[in-house]
Amino acid sequence: MAVHDTIGDFLSSLRNAQRANLATCTVSFSKMRAGIAAILQDEGYILGFEEREEGPGRKFLDIQLKYVNSEPAIVGIERYSRPGRRLYSKYTDIPRVLGGLGVAILTTSKGILRDRDARRMKVGGEIICKVW
Repeated sequence: MAVHDTIGDFLSSLRNAQRANLATCTVSFSKMRAGIAAILQDEGYILGFEEREEGPGRKFLDIQLKYVNSEPAIVGIERYSRPGRRLYSKYTDIPRVLGGLGVAILTTSKGILRDRDARRMKVGGEIICKVW
């Protein structure tokens, strides 16, 4: 049985689209991807995103990528917890990305949160990815 890392594929799509200097990136929809995109938009890494439906049961996310002086706003994005190696953290042990300049995205019992919100709410969870 093959295991596919859909979140890893999503992050790779974003990374590849920005390296190719594309204005938008289209990926299939999931609630997890929409949650990650919402955090990326709040943090200023992307311009925006919208949900689009093509026929019954076929949803997509259109993500507008952001560039600063012709350079991608996302300098680095990496998957932290993987399907073969799940990494969970208590709220006191959530790592800081570049000393607080980046953001870690977690999935918790309160939903998908950025690292500082998880610390403020005193809730731990699985660290999905790091962005800087």
